[in-house]
Amino acid sequence: MDSYLIQVNGRGDHAPMLDVHLKTNGNSISLGKVKARKPRWAVRASEMSKKTFNPVRAIVDSMKVEPNPKKAMISLSLGDPTVFGNLPTNDEVTLAVKEVLDSGRYNGYAPSVGYQSCREAVAAYYNCPEAPLTAQDVILTSGCSQAIELALAVLANPGQNILVPRPGFSLYKTLALSMGIEVKLYNLLPEKGWEIDLEHLESLVDEKTACLIVNNPSNPCGSVFSKSHLQKILAVASRQCVPILADEIYGDMVFADCKYEPIATLSTNVPILSCGGLAKRWLVPGWRMGWILIHDRRDIFGNESNADLCYAALSAIPGLQPVRPAGAMYLMVEIEMEHFPEFENDVEFTERLISEQSVFCLPATCFEYPNFFRVVITVPEEMILEACSRIQEFCEMHYQGAEGAQDLECDK
Repeated sequence: MDSYLIQVNGRGDHAPMLDVHLKTNGNSISLGKVKARKPRWAVRASEMSKKTFNPVRAIVDSMKVEPNPKKAMISLSLGDPTVFGNLPTNDEVTLAVKEVLDSGRYNGYAPSVGYQSCREAVAAYYNCPEAPLTAQDVILTSGCSQAIELALAVLANPGQNILVPRPGFSLYKTLALSMGIEVKLYNLLPEKGWEIDLEHLESLVDEKTACLIVNNPSNPCGSVFSKSHLQKILAVASRQCVPILADEIYGDMVFADCKYEPIATLSTNVPILSCGGLAKRWLVPGWRMGWILIHDRRDIFGNESNADLCYAALSAIPGLQPVRPAGAMYLMVEIEMEHFPEFENDVEFTERLISEQSVFCLPATCFEYPNFFRVVITVPEEMILEACSRIQEFCEMHYQGAEGAQDLECDK
């Protein structure tokens, strides 16, 4: 059998022309000069990465503002119930994880849909007569965010569109645009406790609509839809034959005077993928444990004292109009911008609130809903009261009555 040897006669600095010889059985055959491509780096960002945009990060990261050094910073912006330590994780939850780690039985790869025993536990927890659920209906994910991502990937193709609430959680838009999916924003109505504008919602549906996202209880609004309102939403979905992606991560966080209705328990004909997880109800967002369900649970979460305190305090401040929440961890506040003419928008308003009072609230432009800001209400009670006091001081300093605002506009 012939043996082959390639000889390359050239310098070590990548000569543009290489002299190549082929030897076979001792006979040399010259192939002459052969062109060689000069190596160079050509690493480019993917098209998906170019389409990926997070409005919260874009706005918050651009805030070039320092807190008032004379006042301790109070952050009411991050939706993490564990930050301040006033809502500790239950000992039973922590013990269960320790026992699993000590067993040494779960250090390898799990099935792609999750361990059968875990799926059975989730199904058993959420199963109810109105919406029967088995382990086969449960897919475990890396947090609720991945559950939403996988659900979108299953329901929509590039070139289609999805219906997303405004104001709404920014991740929906970030994921959709990165996948080449168009986002159509349907309005929520603050004067009706952030119910969906059903007429506007239905007007957006076309032949390319892949799904309707319903976030209940809501981030950023803190609203909880009534059973009758959910039935009206389902009626639209049924008429238009549009499946629902239900983001129900806050389903267990509902105040005592409200009732959470899992949307899947109210329909037998509208297909629904419900996304949830351990993060909020069990106060372990860093554990990244989520799931996709076809059917959902109904439960009530009891403590609303912070919501009442915050709502009452902010309601008394001229120029602010909070919308009373009914669940989740948030409260939305309208800024009557005509009374704060020195600020162009909610972003400037919240920037100055940081620099002057060291209180950080997210501007609702992050949620496609300008002239509002979002307050996280899971901080300790004394911190909520201090923050509201600082917000009141800030507003009193900058508030202009009708005449004052008009005079300031004329000066400009």
